[in-house]
Amino acid sequence: MREQPYRWALPVLVAALVAAHSGCERQASDSASLPIAASRATVTRAPFGNLPDGTVIDEFTLTNAAGDSVRVITYGGIITSINVRDRDGRRNDVVLGHDTLAGYLDDNSHFGAVVGRYANRIGGAQFAIDGQVYKLTANNGRNSLHGGRVGFDKAVWKAAPFEADGAAGVKLTHTSPDGDEGFPGTLSVNVVYTFNDRGELAIDYEAATDKPTVVNLTNHSYFNLGGEGSGDVLGNVLTLNADRYTRVDPQLIPTGELADVAGTPLDFRAGTTIGARIHDAAIIELAKGYDHNFVVNRSGEGEVKAAEVFDPRSGRVLEVFTTEPGVQLYLANHQSGKVGKSGHVYDQYGAFCLETQHYPDSPNKPEFPSTLLRPGETYKSRTVYAFSVR
Repeated sequence: MREQPYRWALPVLVAALVAAHSGCERQASDSASLPIAASRATVTRAPFGNLPDGTVIDEFTLTNAAGDSVRVITYGGIITSINVRDRDGRRNDVVLGHDTLAGYLDDNSHFGAVVGRYANRIGGAQFAIDGQVYKLTANNGRNSLHGGRVGFDKAVWKAAPFEADGAAGVKLTHTSPDGDEGFPGTLSVNVVYTFNDRGELAIDYEAATDKPTVVNLTNHSYFNLGGEGSGDVLGNVLTLNADRYTRVDPQLIPTGELADVAGTPLDFRAGTTIGARIHDAAIIELAKGYDHNFVVNRSGEGEVKAAEVFDPRSGRVLEVFTTEPGVQLYLANHQSGKVGKSGHVYDQYGAFCLETQHYPDSPNKPEFPSTLLRPGETYKSRTVYAFSVR
């Protein structure tokens, strides 16, 4: 979404976010709402560690009235934990990650991070705007992935916490300089996390530039609704609101074709366990599992339901709503013996990612929805992760 620029004072931003969130229409679900306790949403702040240069990294805990919580740190805008209840009222942390800052510094999995300037891949690590070619850092073979070697997942973000009626959040800001990883223009970015009493985590992205550039932002949380480190997610039931996907070449760069999911292992429209067809040769040979961008069905702009995941073991349900045209399904295909929080070992298929985004390689595919941002325009994107139980 691109709109004319505007300025928001923080109180106005908070009020608008809460109002917009409260007014969003959700598709009907048979998921039961979690009970709300007689308290209010709060934000607390605590140190999470120091970078090698001494920079202090803070962690913000957003707790709703039910006592569920989301934690975010200023390094990479990383969501370090999401603690929500199962059908029996037991809370578990449902995202993979690390207990310490050092763990995130030594890991390139992008656990829970803000990904940018460009989420996913740009083929050949280059693109052109108005006839000028921009060469990017190649960090995925000959391609650029998730913004390059030092993307937004490694930036230190400024933070401003806030509390509002029925919600708590933190606004993160970062300025990416002209030429950062090869991308043109000085890009000013805001990312706002808001967690409300209905168990909905909203992520609102906004950016402006002083030169024509491309922007594609997402969050890279790895979810395991049974609790991080509790085993694989192949028994989770996934429903995707997508009739098509972006077909890719062996380097996972889109060919430009929007292919039909019907009759393929990529058809999750009716709700299918994630592992039902994961061992299909076409899936395994391409990426050792699912690593595909799906085209979200929509009749216009605005927020629509893109995905739903149900974990029969815990009863937890995750619904994903977004303004983005695509969602990338990734299954931690390359995890093996990685030690995470509480000493838990993360192995292959131990989590799923649902990265809302524009399509990969859009700057080189004029037939795809545009990711071009020019001076005087404002990039805006919104995704909501809604947690409940069934």
